[in-house]
Amino acid sequence: MNFSSKLLENAVAEFAKLPGVGQKTALRLVLHLLNQDKAEVAKFGDSIIKLRNEIKFCRVCHNISDQEICEICSAPKRDHATICVVEDTRDVMAIQNTDQYNGLYHVLGGLISPIDGVGPSDLQVDTLVARIKENEVKEVIFALSATMEGDTTIFYLHKRLKDFNISLSTIARGIAFGGELEYVDEITLGRSIATRIPYESSLSK
Repeated sequence: MNFSSKLLENAVAEFAKLPGVGQKTALRLVLHLLNQDKAEVAKFGDSIIKLRNEIKFCRVCHNISDQEICEICSAPKRDHATICVVEDTRDVMAIQNTDQYNGLYHVLGGLISPIDGVGPSDLQVDTLVARIKENEVKEVIFALSATMEGDTTIFYLHKRLKDFNISLSTIARGIAFGGELEYVDEITLGRSIATRIPYESSLSK
């Protein structure tokens, strides 16, 4: 792609680094910004810089937050005896949108994937165990993607948590194998949460 300006080329190159954005899409986005008022572009840039500099991760559940403890963890009306384990913030948002779950969350920050060099120590597993030890948790729901990595992670978590006096369940598989939670429609995801089953029962199917 030939550019008439080095500034334009550099901006397109930066946008093209975003996931799912190719050079043509990056060029369209950059040209769109060039057609906006300078104040609007400055506002856009400032919001990204402020996001990166000021964003926090909840010290309880590791969800993205504006505060040290996120609004979900600090909400007194939520069920603090139930923890839903998810891969990342996108899954928290997806489940929240179903209006079928009123407990707390625990964001692992990824899935176990030996081929990618991601092991249990790279995830927020120890803090999950600590939460269960320190609080009156009655149920842990594994809400991870229906992939090999998701199943491997659930199997590992089950081994770590099975000796605690808590219920371990997994979302019902109305979700096709290989599917990621953020792309599942809200009705299917909501039903999968509502009709969750004991984890050990899922092993026999």
